[in-house]
Amino acid sequence: MKKYIRKSGILLHISSLPGKFGIGTFGKNAYQFIDFLAEAGQKIWQILPLGHTGFGDSPYQCYSAFAGNPLFIDLELLVEAHLLSTSDISKQISFAENEFDTAKTRNFVMPLFKRAAQNFHKSKTSETELFAKFCRRQSFWLDDYALFIALKKHFDDRPWYAWDSAFRLRDKQVLEKAITELTDEINFQKTIQYFFFRQWMQLKSYAHEKGVKIMGDIPLYVSYDSADAWAHPEIFMFDDDKKPIAVAGVPPDYFSETGQLWGNPLYNWEYLKSTGFKWWIDRIKANFELYDILRIDHFRGLSAFWSVPFGEETAIKGEWVPAPGMALFETLLKEMGPIPIVAEDLGVITDDVELLRDSFNFPGMKILQFAFDSSEDNEFLPHTFTRHCIVYTGTHDNDTTVGWYATASDEDKAFMHSYFNFKPENVHWELIRLAWSSVAETAIAPMQDVLGLGTEHRMNLPGKPTGYWKWRLNKAMLTSEVTEKLKKITEIYSR
Repeated sequence: MKKYIRKSGILLHISSLPGKFGIGTFGKNAYQFIDFLAEAGQKIWQILPLGHTGFGDSPYQCYSAFAGNPLFIDLELLVEAHLLSTSDISKQISFAENEFDTAKTRNFVMPLFKRAAQNFHKSKTSETELFAKFCRRQSFWLDDYALFIALKKHFDDRPWYAWDSAFRLRDKQVLEKAITELTDEINFQKTIQYFFFRQWMQLKSYAHEKGVKIMGDIPLYVSYDSADAWAHPEIFMFDDDKKPIAVAGVPPDYFSETGQLWGNPLYNWEYLKSTGFKWWIDRIKANFELYDILRIDHFRGLSAFWSVPFGEETAIKGEWVPAPGMALFETLLKEMGPIPIVAEDLGVITDDVELLRDSFNFPGMKILQFAFDSSEDNEFLPHTFTRHCIVYTGTHDNDTTVGWYATASDEDKAFMHSYFNFKPENVHWELIRLAWSSVAETAIAPMQDVLGLGTEHRMNLPGKPTGYWKWRLNKAMLTSEVTEKLKKITEIYSR
């Protein structure tokens, strides 16, 4: 019989960490956050995807399924590595503390990354060979990605499907010439990725020293404007001109009356199956180098996916199409053995999705904010839980608990009070207590809920392409009182 080890953790993305340069990074504030987690008795730090974000800053819409977000590279760590000087990073620029401005941050850090890369390649040290090994080991994605980003700069940041035809369709001779002409930029992009992975792996190692595991997140789909779609069109449902035949989304649900039209290209599962799912296996392996636990976003899309004809303005006119999730995971487990995967099984969940999840013993997710809808039965109330699940107060897609409670109906509030009595001004801590006290093996709360923050601090609003993903933590909020209260609740409920 499986032994269940009770544990808890906090959801906070890297971008939301405090810091001097406009966005959270892998620097000292990340190390201090790990210290906070350890002091508060938390065993898991859940983050969002670490990918190189594109339009709208969504970590679920990235330029690569493998590359990291350069903005997470910490400038002060580059100074410690003697790749920059203190004067290089001392320029007086004012950044907002509570949210980040992507363009402003990028304009500040990218020239400094360029200088650090130049200094890195001038100094022939043991790191030079480590860089060469990194490039060889990661070449299966790094070569295409670095060329892709270099070409995006060449084409004024246009998406690849708006490039000149020879580049869009990857004419061999044209690309060979481009590789020669863009050598410096390509090498720079590879160096940035080396900095990213080097700093992240050091941070992950520190988390392990403190008894904290990292739960990462893998988007089911990749962006249309990505190195993967450009370099590997055969794995997507494209026509001969590399245009999508249909795109991804979800039907109308809790979050949207017209569904969500994500626009991501859909996978050509027949082709992927014929290769033994090689691209997917490479992707999962790469993610498990970054993380200890892996949450698969929109897990239900591996059982059946919502296919919307390309050109539709909403997701309403889609259809469910079966996906070979069983064959994928059977192949994956033969290749890698048992792996700690979490299934994001929210939304329209049918028997086939539950069968796929349970066949491989993947825990699903329970959201307490969904539990107190007095108008319908649901499986989110704690008395319905089995041990093998993860309970959340809310996720990055939910309003904060304080904001959610403020807009709940009188009926739902009455139901909540009949289920567990509490003071409304303390609702965030009481929902955390309810999660921590449940039978669920793992309990997680977004940092905003630990701090009792309102709607203006929410991370995302599904269906809104811009204006979100910008929230940042103010370090002054991490008081000893917050630490002790979280620690006490964690100890009471043996997490």
